[in-house]
Amino acid sequence: MDTMTKSRFFRLWLVLGSVFMILLIIVYWDNMGTAHFYLHTSLSRPHILEPFPSPKPGDEKYFTASIEEILEKLLSAHAKQNVLMGKKQSPDPDRRQAERRSVLRGFCANASFVFPTKERSFDDIPNYELNHLIVDDRHGVIYCYVPKVACTNWKRVMIVLSQSLSDQGTPYRDPLDIPREYVHNSSTHLTFNKFWRRYGKFSRHLMKVKLKKYTKFLFVRDPFVRLISAFRSKFELENEEFYQKFAIPMLKMYSNHTSLPKSVSEAFSAGLKVSFANFIQYLLDPHTEKLAPFNEHWRQVHRLCHPCQIDYDFVGKLETLDQDATQLLRLLKVDKLLQFPPSYRNRTASSWEEGWFAKIPLAWRQQLYKLYEADFVLFGYPKPEHLLRD
Repeated sequence: MDTMTKSRFFRLWLVLGSVFMILLIIVYWDNMGTAHFYLHTSLSRPHILEPFPSPKPGDEKYFTASIEEILEKLLSAHAKQNVLMGKKQSPDPDRRQAERRSVLRGFCANASFVFPTKERSFDDIPNYELNHLIVDDRHGVIYCYVPKVACTNWKRVMIVLSQSLSDQGTPYRDPLDIPREYVHNSSTHLTFNKFWRRYGKFSRHLMKVKLKKYTKFLFVRDPFVRLISAFRSKFELENEEFYQKFAIPMLKMYSNHTSLPKSVSEAFSAGLKVSFANFIQYLLDPHTEKLAPFNEHWRQVHRLCHPCQIDYDFVGKLETLDQDATQLLRLLKVDKLLQFPPSYRNRTASSWEEGWFAKIPLAWRQQLYKLYEADFVLFGYPKPEHLLRD
């Protein structure tokens, strides 16, 4: 065998050896590498859980077990990742945001987790239920406001960004300069429910285009703490509108009062106030929503903002308001234009829950949790076990 033939054989073996090694690498990557890759990237991008099998009709225990199993799976997965990194919770804003969105998307995609209106499409949402989605076309931003979750200041931010309000012809530049009475005036904001009057039959298509292209955000808080905050501001302080519309019917229905003062100031002077127990009875009474939907201050977040129909880019929480506000303004590229107003430090704290619910019967607390369970689960708030057992 001459030298040239040996050289050809050598090159052939070299090529075959290389091909064999490549095949080995591909097989190894297919079996092991993707798992390793997922471990490193799962926190940097949202992921959807595979749906659990649907429960059989009438099998109530299955549903409860499935929800607990899903929650445990999600929370334990994040806990394990944080333990590996030597951290109890993620201080990295981007990672924390990815975790929140992952939890939200996971439960929206999971067939075993059900609640009213979850399965409907965006087209099925009535126009009047889109009144909480504020649009800023100048910066391509959509904000779903949730009452009792810093919405006054976020509305102020949206007014500054959209330049929808002026002072003597000059748009406001500082959110805190905007008078409170203008902030909550519906005519100040462009909301989705106004699109029909402007764009007619093209309105729903235009909404979808904006939802696809714009940055969408909302802020949430612990559902029970939000209820306490709503009660404090609307029934412990003199509020004529809420006295006439809600307090009078509650006092008549749940406190057996037949004759009540005509004004809230007279009622307060006489010591007539709605109790927190009256408020909970009102929320649990099946007749309440037969008359009218919940007021926005205690309506569930998933009914205000439709998080399973709208893919939010940013989920902020009141519990981390300062950090989230800074991160969001940077994401929107408006951090050089304005600052989020300093947060109000004397707000309702989650540590107050036990005191507020101490005199509420256990059965009522359990029913109340079921009423707001979707908000707890979708937004990653732990089930308040200490309130739901003896």
